[in-house]
Amino acid sequence: MAHAPRRTAGLGRVSGLCLAAAGLVVHLGTATLTLGWTHSVEKTVWEEDWRLTEQGLAIAEARVKGSGAGMDPGPDARLIDGFWRWTPSLPPQDTVVMRRSQAVADWYLCVEGLCRPLERLVPQAADPVTLRACDRP
Repeated sequence: MAHAPRRTAGLGRVSGLCLAAAGLVVHLGTATLTLGWTHSVEKTVWEEDWRLTEQGLAIAEARVKGSGAGMDPGPDARLIDGFWRWTPSLPPQDTVVMRRSQAVADWYLCVEGLCRPLERLVPQAADPVTLRACDRP
């Protein structure tokens, strides 16, 4: 996953979070969500909670069910309900870029407790998929 530092301030022109891919823009109708995936080698679940702030997309928490092959929990992680949980020290981002591959399970996205594969929102062939603030119509 790639992150881009936030370069502009103020959310007066945005309205929640959107996914953008292959010329499509999907309005998610929320300012908070969870991104999740399963590591291709370790088969370990990784999740991140993101929220839209005045400064950009801020990561509130990361969770991983295990470690290995680049999946190590943060140094301040605590084991809670089977997940290592911590708050990464990452500045607010303009975008979060998700790459996709037919060789691994697709990303999933959770909004208000409802989780679904990314392919239900954006066709599987669309790569990359970018999470960003939506522009107001």
